[in-house]
Amino acid sequence: MSKTAILTDSASDISRELEEKYGIDILPFQIVVDGQSYTERVDLTNEQYYELLAGAKDIPKTSQVTMTRFLEKFCAYADEGCDDVIYVSINSAGSSTYEAARMAAAALQEERPQSSMRVHVVDSHTYSMTYGWHVCEAARKLQSGADVPSVVQYLEDAFSRMEVLLSMYTLRFVKKSGRVSAAAAFAGELLGLRPIIRMVDNTTATVAKVRGDSNVIPGLVEQAKKHLVPGGVYLVGGTDEGNIKVLAKLCRKELGYAPAGTFLLGAAVATNTGPNAVAIVIEGEKRR
Repeated sequence: MSKTAILTDSASDISRELEEKYGIDILPFQIVVDGQSYTERVDLTNEQYYELLAGAKDIPKTSQVTMTRFLEKFCAYADEGCDDVIYVSINSAGSSTYEAARMAAAALQEERPQSSMRVHVVDSHTYSMTYGWHVCEAARKLQSGADVPSVVQYLEDAFSRMEVLLSMYTLRFVKKSGRVSAAAAFAGELLGLRPIIRMVDNTTATVAKVRGDSNVIPGLVEQAKKHLVPGGVYLVGGTDEGNIKVLAKLCRKELGYAPAGTFLLGAAVATNTGPNAVAIVIEGEKRR
């Protein structure tokens, strides 16, 4: 039987349970908070990171997964006798991690000239469980006997449909990350406005603004009703289990069926959204 490894990075926000269930390898990002370096998924739980983030003096910085780290991983797979590796990357427009993986794949032949292992690098064009969910589904398909080309095609098709609807209860972090302009963020803080942000591939737009924290979740659900294709897959997530439960309940009521899953935002993603965020991942109309 052919042996295929499936690899992603920690911005996929795949839970430990799903990571172990599907045998997914996850390369972690490094994050620097007030001069101290941490490895995502290793040094801190999500909840510990939210607490650290809330008290940070400066906006933390994340580092890409390097070409050297990818090459080490690919060589290890080759030495184990893998026939194929599927690596699914964080959005290439927001991180050079994707390009680092491509460079490592090109350099593999020189490092392991005897290996015929194929490396498939797939750009998710997105963040968090928007791609993490489909990485898990790809692993399930492989376990069920699907061939590698069909799984890669599945991933590329899925990523041509997925969108993120995001909001947060404090705008400090999203302002620094550039998701909304500094002027809009400042006005929002003064007026108690909260943006509903729609992320599609490499574009980010504030599609609505709601007044007050109590309207954030209903505002997200209203946008989900507009953009979710009938019967499409959706998931709900955030940085607070209580908010996630409330959001999932309202989604089920308004959309007519339960989310496919729930998730916590990991450190790399929460660094940009802040420690008080909620999100709905939806399947929208196909774009590519």
